[in-house]
Amino acid sequence: MRWGRARVLLAAVLLLGAVLAPAARALENLNAFPQSALEIRTQTGSQRFNIWIADTPARSQQGLMFVRSLPADRGMLFPLERPGVMRMWMKDTRIALDMLFIDPHGEIIYIRHNATPESEAIITTPAPVITPVKAVLELAGGECARRHIEQGDHVVHALFY
Repeated sequence: MRWGRARVLLAAVLLLGAVLAPAARALENLNAFPQSALEIRTQTGSQRFNIWIADTPARSQQGLMFVRSLPADRGMLFPLERPGVMRMWMKDTRIALDMLFIDPHGEIIYIRHNATPESEAIITTPAPVITPVKAVLELAGGECARRHIEQGDHVVHALFY
């Protein structure tokens, strides 16, 4: 009887591993994402970042999942094809992030500072912000405060006109 339970348990573990393994293998190396430079013009001067661009649905879904650290000069940009409402979350994201919601002209319309790692809460622009979002930029948590990046600052990148 014990051997029968052990086999069932072993089969369940192997099945679970088979289900989870493809998801883990499906993560793309961040170095394969398109990369570019991005500048944020603040009241105190320009801040420059090297960014990855989540330019496909799969890359957008992956984002910075499972990343254990993010250098101060790195970030990830999540563009929308057409401006609209953008909803983000932190599921499987191991580090706190600052999320900058940016309009089609490059103006930062909302910043969510230090978004909670692993949270499944939806992060979006709060009401009554009705300006459509063109992209969200994720930076290391606390970077906006350190660099004096604020709502109303301007992002310079080819994505914005």
